[in-house]
Amino acid sequence: MRAAGRAVRARLRDRIAASDPGLLRLTAGLRTVGAIALTVAVLSLLGADVHLLVAGAMAAMVATFAIREKQPAAQAVTLALGLPVALASVSLGAVLNARLVVGDVFFVVLIFCAVYGRRFGDRGTALGLIGFQVYFLSLFVGATVSRLPALCGAIALAFASSALLRFAIVPATPTGVLLRMRLAFRARLAQLVSAQLELLDAPADEMDKALEAVREGTARLHETAMMIQDRLEEGTPDESAARLVQRRIADAEIAAERLGLLLLSARSAERADTLTLHLPGAPAPSVAGPAVPDETGATLRRDLQALHALVLRTGTGDTGTGLAHVRNRLLGYRDEENLPPASAAAQDVFRGIGESARAVLGLRIALDGPQDESDDTPATARSREELDAEDAAIDGGEEPEQEEQTGLRRPTTRAAVQVAVGSSLAIVGGELLSTQRWYWAVLTCWIVFLNTASTGEILVKGYRRLLGTVFGVVAGIVLAGLVGNHTWTAFALVLVLIFAMFYTAPLSYTLMSFFVTAMLGLLYTLLHTYSLEVLVLRIEETAIGVVCGVVAAALVLPVQTDRRTNELLVTVLERLAEVTEAAVGQLSGGPADELLDKARDLDQALADLRGATQPLIHPVTPLRTRRHTARYVVALLETCAYHARTLAATAELLPTHPSIAADPRLRGAAGRTVRNIETIAARVADEHADVQAETGPSIASLLGSDAGTPRYGRITDRVLRHLERLDEAVVGLARPLGVPVAAPKG
Repeated sequence: MRAAGRAVRARLRDRIAASDPGLLRLTAGLRTVGAIALTVAVLSLLGADVHLLVAGAMAAMVATFAIREKQPAAQAVTLALGLPVALASVSLGAVLNARLVVGDVFFVVLIFCAVYGRRFGDRGTALGLIGFQVYFLSLFVGATVSRLPALCGAIALAFASSALLRFAIVPATPTGVLLRMRLAFRARLAQLVSAQLELLDAPADEMDKALEAVREGTARLHETAMMIQDRLEEGTPDESAARLVQRRIADAEIAAERLGLLLLSARSAERADTLTLHLPGAPAPSVAGPAVPDETGATLRRDLQALHALVLRTGTGDTGTGLAHVRNRLLGYRDEENLPPASAAAQDVFRGIGESARAVLGLRIALDGPQDESDDTPATARSREELDAEDAAIDGGEEPEQEEQTGLRRPTTRAAVQVAVGSSLAIVGGELLSTQRWYWAVLTCWIVFLNTASTGEILVKGYRRLLGTVFGVVAGIVLAGLVGNHTWTAFALVLVLIFAMFYTAPLSYTLMSFFVTAMLGLLYTLLHTYSLEVLVLRIEETAIGVVCGVVAAALVLPVQTDRRTNELLVTVLERLAEVTEAAVGQLSGGPADELLDKARDLDQALADLRGATQPLIHPVTPLRTRRHTARYVVALLETCAYHARTLAATAELLPTHPSIAADPRLRGAAGRTVRNIETIAARVADEHADVQAETGPSIASLLGSDAGTPRYGRITDRVLRHLERLDEAVVGLARPLGVPVAAPKG
């Protein structure tokens, strides 16, 4: 019974870890709700009225979610600086509330300063957010000079409650967050292996569903790897430890993605295209009868289940003879003589399982430290030696300096001007609707500019805000009717809605807006200002705020979506060329480079592009052709990034891997691919550029090798396959981007 209970708890823990990497959403929700509950409890014991309770609750929420630094010491400094900012803001709000013109002008200036403060990093962003939100709080509760001392006391209590929750009750150190993220990576890796197992067994009519699960699992694993990358500097004791974890995470991610592609090829009538794993909605390749014979399929099924078990026990400290036996068998597939008799495609899957087991072993050593080697087979001992040699070669590198834009070209300055203009329009429009609730329009205008960089992004965010508000108003009407005059029931529901708001914020902006609006309906009930007209006015003010934000973004220093995506696309192509050239250079015998750092820079640039294309691929976008083109281009770039990451990881194995050695012929063979990437980047940057991409003989033929042979001398066939697939994907990228493709003359 105890063993069964532990297994259930372990499965539950893994599911939670996988759904919320690092438990960041859970931590944010618990901190915010706890700070609000503590503030309200203390204020109620002191006999505060409902207006002070609401003010304290809102201040506690702001003091908690505004702080974004990762180090506790930096968080403490920002929280300490935030209190005087909040007190000054609420004081000015109380003084200026009755002065219409002066108050409005100050509000616009405050908004400009709050947005401009983003250029000073997380602290500037937090202080600006606190200043704006607390001024809004003063408008919401109708702050007056006579009530200012009590309001300041409630705000000070809210900040103290937030500090207590952050540093004592729900602490989160960078090391602890990184540890939980690594557990989430393990859990998501296990989920991906499970999805791959289902792909192996899926009947022909369910292949698309199984492929979609593998595609989603691959994307979720990559997302977690990027989150870990962002936390490595703060969460590890030194740079070498950070690079070790980075290396092992990258190895595991690449091995898992490659295993999925090999399984898809084994199930298909022909070799699967890498693009199939990255293009949402792409149909699965056709399956001609039973792709894997029963005996081979049973062995593959057994080994995938074993790999799944191996992954789940990584990072847990579990050891045992059974685990060693499984690990030794899977690692044995890295030797050709240990491969079971099967088709070439099935043998590739066994090799992929062996490489995945090696990546899991490396991950286990990085997370758990040295392991018991008494049960090692020669294949396992060889894998350990390779990993040790790689670890010894890891050292730090310098971060490249980035050119900073100045003046109105700086994004923070441009956004500050746009928000100031949009907020001015929102004040005018909002006051025409209501002289008492006009600030909702300003709040919406402010919010749609947060974390957006183009007119299209602002339009999509505004649409989601309005949609969530409409449904939230309906929920607010229902909840207000159910609660009636029960104050503490209303406060309890407010806490539930706030937790839901923070827990869903990274997942769906529409859902977050829904919970915010439903919560406001309850707050109006508490303040005895609730009515159907007030909630309808909330929708109208939100709509005005969205319109004013979009108008300001479109007319004041506009950044068109096409321009924004083109700039980011050029950045992605430049990073892709850098990674490819550096990896091929090292595989050709050139000097060592910071390949994994370059690969992660490519991943980050691609993530930025993926976010910027949301307005183009959103379901409400009327231009269907452009929507399909944007999805196809992003999927092709993800395919290119996968091959480039794999080349970078393989190049970093030199000179520690006995079966991989430098081959000078690679530099010339891959030159065409790099030139094509640069050509496409030039055309995207200038649509009038007279350039052409070129095709020609396969890379294998450029090396003077036969693509049908299993090995190519001193380099592995895998390197050559990735180079060829990358070359094909780059040429495929030229066509949708309008770059002519021509065979070389002569």
